[in-house]
Amino acid sequence: MTTREEWIAGARPKTLPAAIAPVLVGTAFAGYNANAVNFFLALVVGVALQVGVNYANDYSDGVKGTDKDRVGPMRLVGSGAATPEAVKRAALIAIAIAVVAGVSLAARSSWILIALGALSIIAAWTYTGGPKPYGYFALGEVSVFIFFGLVATLGTYFAHVGSLSFEVLLASFAMGCLACAILVLNNLRDLEKDKLAGKITLAVKIGHSQTRRLYQALLFTPLLIAIALVPTSFYFLLAFLALPQILKVTASIRTGASGSALIELLERTGKIQIIYSIAISLASLLYAR
Repeated sequence: MTTREEWIAGARPKTLPAAIAPVLVGTAFAGYNANAVNFFLALVVGVALQVGVNYANDYSDGVKGTDKDRVGPMRLVGSGAATPEAVKRAALIAIAIAVVAGVSLAARSSWILIALGALSIIAAWTYTGGPKPYGYFALGEVSVFIFFGLVATLGTYFAHVGSLSFEVLLASFAMGCLACAILVLNNLRDLEKDKLAGKITLAVKIGHSQTRRLYQALLFTPLLIAIALVPTSFYFLLAFLALPQILKVTASIRTGASGSALIELLERTGKIQIIYSIAISLASLLYAR
């Protein structure tokens, strides 16, 4: 019988900053027009979808045999800790929670969000599921940038104020880059196993060296975006609070960190996204005073 700890590990909690950060940023940029209930509902949508994606990925990769002998977080199906049917059911429950919260949020703000939610769910399930999963064709990073960057950040902001702004668009690019960094690092860790299993991720396609360079670029680009926001307010320089951590993890990547060492870097990358998102959220709120 699968334990609670195994289910929690299988949900891959270290990836949750990718779901939490854009909701936080989108809400902060809404300033004093933000609504607490809308924030909560958007947060539930983001977290539930992320957990749903993780379980769906575990199920799909597990039944394909891609997850055999992996280094990294718990694979429920691949390790035999849970049956494929149980993991698929858990993914559907998480997605159902996201649907209920999303419909509630749309009812309070705009039904446009229903369309965005439907696209997000389709993207979540077909990442590694279905006859032609796009995660097997080097498109995972594109999807993450769109849905955990643009859609999550702009959608949250729109739910609060009913419009968009150039500043929050820039912030959504930063969120997309940081979310992609988590996936790139994950795929770097799994590169050789994915190659053997026939899973053509972007890391497999471009190789170790270019993947490491891409990861570094994805971490430094949000700092450039913060500089681009400085004409709006000098407070956005608070984003550089994340720089010490960025320098540490990129140094480890440059010196060849691999295997289990990348698991720690994955957690630290999530922390970088949280630090950055809190910093620019605070900057936005200070500017709005």
